[in-house]
Amino acid sequence: MLLFPQTYPQDKSSQCIKISIYPAGTCTKHPARVPAHSAARCVCYDQRFHHELIPSVKVQLRELIQQSIQALQSDATLPADLVVPGFVIERARSREHGDFASNIAMLLAKPARIKPRELAGKLVAALPANTLVDKVEIAGPGFINFHLATGAYHAELQHILDQGDAYGRGNSGGGRTVGVEFVSANPTGPLHVGHGRAAAIGDCLSRLLQATGWNVIREFYYNDAGVQIANLAISVQARARGITPDDSSWPEAGYRGDYIAEVARAYLDREAVLADGETVTGAGDVDDLDAIRRFAVASLRREQDLDLKAFGVGFDVYFLESSLYRDGKVEETVRELVAHGHTYEKDGALWLRSTDFGDDKDRVMRKSDGTYTYFIPDVAYHLSKWQRGYRRAITELGSDHHGTLTRVRAGLQALDAGIPPDWPEYVLHQMVTVLRGGEEVKISKRAGSYLTLRDLIDEAGRDATRYFLIARKADSQLVFDIDLARSQSNDNPVYYIQYAHARVCSVLRQAEEKGLVFDLQDGLRQLTRLDNDHEQVLLTELSKYPELIETAAANLEPHLLAGWLRELANAFHTYYNAHQFLVEDTALRNARLTLVVATRQVLKNGLGLLGLSAPESM
Repeated sequence: MLLFPQTYPQDKSSQCIKISIYPAGTCTKHPARVPAHSAARCVCYDQRFHHELIPSVKVQLRELIQQSIQALQSDATLPADLVVPGFVIERARSREHGDFASNIAMLLAKPARIKPRELAGKLVAALPANTLVDKVEIAGPGFINFHLATGAYHAELQHILDQGDAYGRGNSGGGRTVGVEFVSANPTGPLHVGHGRAAAIGDCLSRLLQATGWNVIREFYYNDAGVQIANLAISVQARARGITPDDSSWPEAGYRGDYIAEVARAYLDREAVLADGETVTGAGDVDDLDAIRRFAVASLRREQDLDLKAFGVGFDVYFLESSLYRDGKVEETVRELVAHGHTYEKDGALWLRSTDFGDDKDRVMRKSDGTYTYFIPDVAYHLSKWQRGYRRAITELGSDHHGTLTRVRAGLQALDAGIPPDWPEYVLHQMVTVLRGGEEVKISKRAGSYLTLRDLIDEAGRDATRYFLIARKADSQLVFDIDLARSQSNDNPVYYIQYAHARVCSVLRQAEEKGLVFDLQDGLRQLTRLDNDHEQVLLTELSKYPELIETAAANLEPHLLAGWLRELANAFHTYYNAHQFLVEDTALRNARLTLVVATRQVLKNGLGLLGLSAPESM
């Protein structure tokens, strides 16, 4: 019989300590969980825990230091009107220097007119009594090093088990709304690997922001207007007329992939396409270029939607560039820019005086032929975000769009609409190089000139593709090795992480097969038995998770979570290889199983924030 935590989704009270098992159909407390005909068993909790989210250790240490400062102000050691600067509490680089270190004494030394080391001593002496810290030392010019009490790590283990799937989540966002725009591909072809990286980054950012208390709205901006859409239409029209890319009459800027022929055949066959709730039917008329354009755009929007669904990515809002023209928003934006006096005419064109807002040169808004340059609809689109209430907006783009950032922000400032100068925030990703057999893979027959996201998912699998595309910082170039992503070895990071979760599940199955009872309550009482170095390393890694989530979300750097999960998996695998868990000593066995069950929970939570599965066997 196993007694370990497990989540039951429809029951808010189930995040508790599991200590009793009822046969199928006999549980009087939760009859809805297990129908009478079910072969499953209901596991209930005799002692329930309903904690609020627990502040991280760093937050608790900061509060202790704040109380120490207040005590020194009370006895006039520090000025009563002292403005406390933002000080750092960070993980110590070496365990010899404790668990955390702070620079507060060095920051306060000058205004306090006390030498840093002397002030550090006074701050330490004024720390309130607590059970969090075992020992405090002063190092170097005045760093304060904190050694946490063993009980602090044991308490964190309890928090993990109490909170379950909610462990690591916070509320720094306070329920405020943030719009996250990502992918935003032109509907002119299948999604390529670069779009895949954008999808992985944007989706993981959204998950991290939700985990830290933000109300996240995911948005996809369809560039369904302009020259590229016109090229798509004439490409499909040429295919519908039987012209191939090898013919001399093929459009010079036409798209050459096999998918163009597929769209043309569907159009001629008068197929119906459902995209974003709208059905578009092929007219079959090869001379109706507008009907071909509508059908081609709808077909490729549907294909992109299906690819993203296969990748585990969804959106709350789909915004069409064409709607900006249809609703007069582009013209309205131009009128507002002119009315606020930030434009001028030159050589028959209308210019934005963007140098007034930090751009390196003024930009053409409307060309001499009367058409708009591409950044004007971008300004109109971002203005719509502001008008729709996005007081915080994040846009994820490829690094090749870097040049548009300054001019879009300049356009928004020129509108004098109260938009902050650093709005929206941008996350830019670098290119992806895909390798197979040590050689770069560039071409997909269906797409014609690039490797598609669907190709990559089909070859490497969704989880591996997501992990590899998120594993490096967004502004770093990324090499995706298909052979490594498919391998079942410790060199494959996503396999290594998921295998740690599966290994814990395997240990628990083995315990049940051997008739060994795992009593979690006893395990929590026996945590002092966790006294070897491998256990302390694992306890320390687990305690980092809440602050890691907060940091990754605040810095918009989901790769931090991907890298840390590998470190956690390494700590677990090292522990697994060095020690037996199913030992005869009942107290020790319960303590060790409690530790690995908590590890499983954190692995599951972290994998979930990356959009990855947590397999129970591999």
